[in-house]
Amino acid sequence: MNKPDKTKIITIGGSGLVGSRVNEILSEKYEVFNFSTNSGIDITQANTLKNISNDIEHPYIILYAAKTDVDSCEKDKELKEFGMAYKINVLGVQNVVEAAKKSNKKLIYISTDFVFDGKNTPKAGYTEEDQPHPVNWYAQTKYKGEEIIRNSGLPFLIIRIAYPYRQDQTSFTKKSPAFGTPFTKGGWGDLRPKKDFTRALLARLQNNLPIAAITDHIMTPTFIDDIGNALDTLISEKQEGIFHITGSQSLSPYEAAMLISEKFNLNKSLITKTTRAEFFKGRAPRPFNLTMNNDKIQKLGIKMKSFTEGLKELGR
Repeated sequence: MNKPDKTKIITIGGSGLVGSRVNEILSEKYEVFNFSTNSGIDITQANTLKNISNDIEHPYIILYAAKTDVDSCEKDKELKEFGMAYKINVLGVQNVVEAAKKSNKKLIYISTDFVFDGKNTPKAGYTEEDQPHPVNWYAQTKYKGEEIIRNSGLPFLIIRIAYPYRQDQTSFTKKSPAFGTPFTKGGWGDLRPKKDFTRALLARLQNNLPIAAITDHIMTPTFIDDIGNALDTLISEKQEGIFHITGSQSLSPYEAAMLISEKFNLNKSLITKTTRAEFFKGRAPRPFNLTMNNDKIQKLGIKMKSFTEGLKELGR
């Protein structure tokens, strides 16, 4: 008996920190085809999306591509629609939507916890029902992207993630191949993904370098493997709507640094306290309390690790 064909997924911009690992996980069950600037796709240029517009074999698009450097995005604010943050995070999303409409694809959009302002945060954390109110240009453009997806008329998933970190940094190979060649283990991308915040803190401690860690910002770190496994469930169960695929523990960067030092038996005296006002002086504003509620995803039987549990994975 022949095995049924695997569901085919197009991903755009899947060679970075999150996408390379999530694609690796999804490729165990799906045929995953990644596109990026390396393969001639530029979401700010609608004409480069012709292959996607004409394609009828791949029912899903996962859109990872975004400008995510918060401070660089803030510098784009005065340029408005002429800045790269707006071109990529807003106009780019609109171009992908128009391409997807040609073959009625389901869109999976990777968004961010930063769409919330961190003020008057609900005790149990922000849920999918809470109204976003972004406080910096990066978050404003990402939220505009969400609105475009929601109003597209296409079936969609909006996935909000927060402070993703991963077990390793090994997923990298050659440039993304031509259309029609599926993902193979190792991922796509010319460079190793940038260090996530956990790896960056760990590297400083391992090299006996000091860390000024913020005490008055609350984040909800997310183990990237959990994002991949959650997406698998959402796709296989044909879910739609907004989901918070975030970790199960919220804490400050200072608390995170202390946990890292304890887990890896490193010198915690290297870690000193600082505040958002001091650390981000002259930079884009950051939300205060981004405690995220992941009850909706957990009710589907998906386990999202706490930061403490995630550090155990890093230590293996």
